[in-house]
Amino acid sequence: MGYECFTLDIADGVAYLRFCRPDKFNSFIPAFWRELPEAVNEISEGAGARVIVLSAEGKHFTAGMDISVFMEGGLKAPTENRQVAAEHFRHTVKALQDTFSALENARQPVLAAIQGGAVGAGVDLATACDCRYASEDAFFCVQETAVGMTADVGTFPRLAKVIPEGWARQMAYTAERVPAAKAKEIGLVNEVFDSHDALLDGVMDIARKIAAHSPLAVAGCKRLINYARDHSTADTLDYIALWNAAMLRGEDIMESYIAKSEKREARFDDLTAIKKSL
Repeated sequence: MGYECFTLDIADGVAYLRFCRPDKFNSFIPAFWRELPEAVNEISEGAGARVIVLSAEGKHFTAGMDISVFMEGGLKAPTENRQVAAEHFRHTVKALQDTFSALENARQPVLAAIQGGAVGAGVDLATACDCRYASEDAFFCVQETAVGMTADVGTFPRLAKVIPEGWARQMAYTAERVPAAKAKEIGLVNEVFDSHDALLDGVMDIARKIAAHSPLAVAGCKRLINYARDHSTADTLDYIALWNAAMLRGEDIMESYIAKSEKREARFDDLTAIKKSL
């Protein structure tokens, strides 16, 4: 299926999704908010890949929300009733939030390869990914504050859990640009690469390492890390025990040891596609 805002290729267990509007700095137009969750959910539910990589063409990863979303994206309710309009706006924002939540909820890990700017909603997107990597020219900016609004598509519930709270507050309050080196120092990105090409090579190498492992084990890791982030240690330990009691697969453990002894790549079953209807 063709998309307006990105290209999608799947090979060797890796789904490679690349933003393809470099002339517009890969800003998020109305079509983007429909297309991204559609593509990610299809990969997740269809088990068509073992890992998802997000990257972008051009100078910048993304300039964030495109002004057309405000002008033609339905943010303004067709009514003069302030309360009714506010209720409508709330549901519209929640729909935008769901776009990035699709990345967090995907069964597969999602890796972001970021060059140039990740601005405004680009920070929302990045923090919804499992891991973030950057080239030396990358920078991050909670731009919404500088244009008179409070970021509302996912930054705040995620950013302060990825980096120290003080830095999340500083980024939000000042709308300053945080360069790649500082982003690595505070834990916003895992690694910084010398160039865009090195970034893509490095992230794809990490993706291939993930894809070589048991998809069931990797999906369990993602689910349990997300759960641990949002729950107490005691609750998480109980959930991990229940998860492994139900889904620990002895065949995968055996295959990993046999493959190592035979000096070959291990062969694991893919996740099963989720049927959309009974």
